Amino acid sequence: MKELSLILLAYLIGSIPTALIISRRFFGIDIRDYGSGNMGATNTFRVLGSKYGTIVMVMDILKGVVAVGLYNFIPFYLNHELERTNFMIGLGMAAVLGHIFPVFANFKGGKGVATLFGMLLAMQPVVAVSCVGVFLFVLYLTRYVSLSSILGAIMLPVSVLWIWNEHEIMYRIFALLVACLVIFTHQKNIGRLIKGVESRIPILKYRDRRKIRRRQS
Repeated sequence: MKELSLILLAYLIGSIPTALIISRRFFGIDIRDYGSGNMGATNTFRVLGSKYGTIVMVMDILKGVVAVGLYNFIPFYLNHELERTNFMIGLGMAAVLGHIFPVFANFKGGKGVATLFGMLLAMQPVVAVSCVGVFLFVLYLTRYVSLSSILGAIMLPVSVLWIWNEHEIMYRIFALLVACLVIFTHQKNIGRLIKGVESRIPILKYRDRRKIRRRQS
């Protein structure tokens, strides 16, 4: 019963609609009525700008970190590594599902990438750093958050299965499922990327403008 209660709490934590709260509090709008209609950091970057997009991203990451840390409330998991890992995965995924299907926002949320990263950061910081490294590198080159998120997510099973050769079967399954989940939740973005109409976030845009000027001069 304690485990189920904590998993429910993790889901409620994930359901906190950060982007919706900020868009209503500071702009008097519903973020879901603008841009891609998504309630996540990426759409917040596009609609509200880098400042508020960063705030939403950090808060969504913290949702994953806090949710995974709930295992500390059951002393048994402090001394049982295998069971702890499995429970942490359950807590983290509950938070991610809460972010994607938030009970506090009519089950219309974001894509869960930032919360997934927070979950991974709490579980395996080294793996999380490798994933975010790929994310930032692709973002620097393209300014496409969607493409960066997809490739960063694919880096997770690559890291777990081949680079670090993690033997825990549940962790291996989790890594594969996460990559599939991120790809699934980005289907529309993939379509726009293929068509060449995907929006870029407003960072490093001055760098791109300088490149265009150099080509024209």
